[in-house]
Amino acid sequence: MPYFEFTFECREVLFINKYYKDKLSIQLTTGSKVIFLWLIYVFSANSWATNVYRELEYAEHITAYFSTGKIVWLKANDRRFLTLYTETEEQENLGTAIILHPMDGHPDQKKFINPLRTYLPQHNWATLSIQLPVLGLGAEEREYYPLFREASRRIQMAVDYLVSAGVQNIVLIGYGLGSMMAVSYLNDKQGAVEENLKAVVTISLGVPKSKHDKVQIIDFIKEITLPFLDVFAEYDLPVVTDSARKRRIAGKASQSYRQFEIEGEGHLFQHDEGQVVKRIYSWIRTVVR
Repeated sequence: MPYFEFTFECREVLFINKYYKDKLSIQLTTGSKVIFLWLIYVFSANSWATNVYRELEYAEHITAYFSTGKIVWLKANDRRFLTLYTETEEQENLGTAIILHPMDGHPDQKKFINPLRTYLPQHNWATLSIQLPVLGLGAEEREYYPLFREASRRIQMAVDYLVSAGVQNIVLIGYGLGSMMAVSYLNDKQGAVEENLKAVVTISLGVPKSKHDKVQIIDFIKEITLPFLDVFAEYDLPVVTDSARKRRIAGKASQSYRQFEIEGEGHLFQHDEGQVVKRIYSWIRTVVR
């Protein structure tokens, strides 16, 4: 395994301020030496941990430019991650939807996630959009699969946060890779989900041809007992449309599974994002009371 070794005198200690805005600065203690082993193979070829620096960039951008909701920092495995909480516009609050963004995304991305997290509160559902683990630019989907365990821990922290805040009705809504992470999370729970977790919605749920234990989506669907809405676009990605029938057959194991195709739309739902959101909150109102 190749690596580079760097040795130098230390005078400062590495720190990051609580808003993740300051530049990284290194402090060294006089006379001490720190040896950094930069494992090129591990950090670039293996996707076992989130890219902290990309998360910091996203957090800085969101902190500077978001306009709706408020930032809530949660912690999983001693690592803080950003979430955006948006309250309902009316006094009535039917519950909170945890929003899971797609691959290489963030909690306030313009394509579909921002509309979803801001439209639902107009219909009496608050939202908590969370930062999922991300990798470097250009990473392939299969490289994300080892991060599903970390994603499940973050989803659990989001659920725990809402439960501790007294939220009675919680719904998981995932888009793209976020939908796969939602299904994988429910499988990790082995049926022992919190009673506050009432339903799951997947948007553009793909079924990859992989033997990785965290992405056996068809098998996971068969075991999900929560009300389950599977939404996809007529011209969605092939990994989504080609597996639609398999997902529908797997969902027959549960009386609560429903599949809905949005006609005339592609994966980004660019023509009418509002139609998708309307379909989602209309279904939620029928299954969560």
